[in-house]
Amino acid sequence: MGREYGGAWVVIARGAYDMQSITPLANALDAAAARRQKVVLDASAITFADSSLLNLLVRTHLATALRVTSPARQLRRLLEITGTDTVLEVRATIEDAVAS
Repeated sequence: MGREYGGAWVVIARGAYDMQSITPLANALDAAAARRQKVVLDASAITFADSSLLNLLVRTHLATALRVTSPARQLRRLLEITGTDTVLEVRATIEDAVAS
C-alpha cells in the first residue's frame, strides 16, 4: 500500500474511511512513519472521511513529517472546517509534497 519516491514513502488511500474501515490505512501509515522521516499520503481517491481519518492524520503527523496531497473535495472541506488544514501540510501533488 505504498512506495518509495524521492526519499519519502508514499501511501495511496482509496475509498471511504471511518471507524470501521480505517485499520488498513492506519497500519500502512504507522509502518511508513516507523520506516521513513517523511510520509506522503495521496488522498486524491478518498471518497469519504470522518474523524477517524482526522485522528489518524494528526497521529501520523506527530510521528513523522506527514504531507497530504490532492485531497478530494469532501476531505478538503473536513480539513478546513476542523482547522486541521492549519496543522497538516497539504500539497497539490506528490512531487510538491516530497520537495517540501
